[in-house]
Amino acid sequence: MAIGLHTQDLRKIYSSAPPFAAGGVSAPRGGAPGEKPGRQPKPQIVALDGISLAVEPGEIFGLLGPNGAGKSTTVGVLTTRVRPTSGEAWIGEYAVWKEQAAVKRLIGVVPQRPNLDFSLTASEILTFHGAYFGLSTKERNERAAALLEKFKLTDRANQMVRGFSGGMMQRLSIARAMMHDPQVLFLDEPSAGLDPQTRILLWEIIREYNQAGKTVLLTTHNMEEADALCQRLAIIDHGKVIAIDTPSGLKGSIPGAFLLRLRFAKHTPGLLLGLQSLSGVREVRSQDTTGADVYADRGGSLIPEIASLASTTGAELVDVHISEPSLENLFLHHTGRSLRD
Repeated sequence: MAIGLHTQDLRKIYSSAPPFAAGGVSAPRGGAPGEKPGRQPKPQIVALDGISLAVEPGEIFGLLGPNGAGKSTTVGVLTTRVRPTSGEAWIGEYAVWKEQAAVKRLIGVVPQRPNLDFSLTASEILTFHGAYFGLSTKERNERAAALLEKFKLTDRANQMVRGFSGGMMQRLSIARAMMHDPQVLFLDEPSAGLDPQTRILLWEIIREYNQAGKTVLLTTHNMEEADALCQRLAIIDHGKVIAIDTPSGLKGSIPGAFLLRLRFAKHTPGLLLGLQSLSGVREVRSQDTTGADVYADRGGSLIPEIASLASTTGAELVDVHISEPSLENLFLHHTGRSLRD
């Protein structure tokens, strides 16, 4: 039976030492009562600022946002690696920080950077992981062989991983996380640095795992990946959830999300005013004497009206290019900055 996960008002505040005084300026002395002379209070860095999420059993759920948005910290809390400052998190019926042993049996985790043991072969890494979870020798050997085949690593099974490429290490990390057949799989930036062929293979494996009834939560700042894999998305920035919906629902929520790039033999002020008056058109921008960019709530259904308007104003429509709503546009709409900032 598939299980889900949820969080309630997660907050995580990190404290780190202030940077050493630069430019020859000494750090100011003094501080709060009771502090040693010359010591400054440590700054507080808010990584999570009240994150509440609910991931349904058997769902592929994505956390989308730029680097430093709080995605990896959220995964860290849910996988028992980061203790929250406040708030709660559950895997199924188990409270993450009260029932850690039970939670760990249910989850598989692929960190953002591979953390493989370079003194072991690929096969040993998988079989040792299976042993941690109590699999019999026969079962772990069979599972290891099947996963190595699935991830196209059979020919490297008995080689030390120190000689593996980054993509091979990432594939082996995911195979290791699947070794004990977890109910919930966490993937932190799973396709970062992968070539297109390996990325497509990974996506196929994730879909197949999900179709077996498993819940998958992944973090990404790759819009294509989020759109291709996730049934629902939460957009996160500065430790807060900005929006949650299906990819199509999120894209459809942007006012003027369609961009129609029009080219005329010529255009007139009357044509531009007419375009602005069409239903669903949010903005019209003239591009030299022959082009116009139309931002609208709809795309293809506007073309007959645009063609009719062009005909009545004496303009000839010669080319149309429609850009559909994108997650990149959505993120810019909500935050005003790029996903890769």
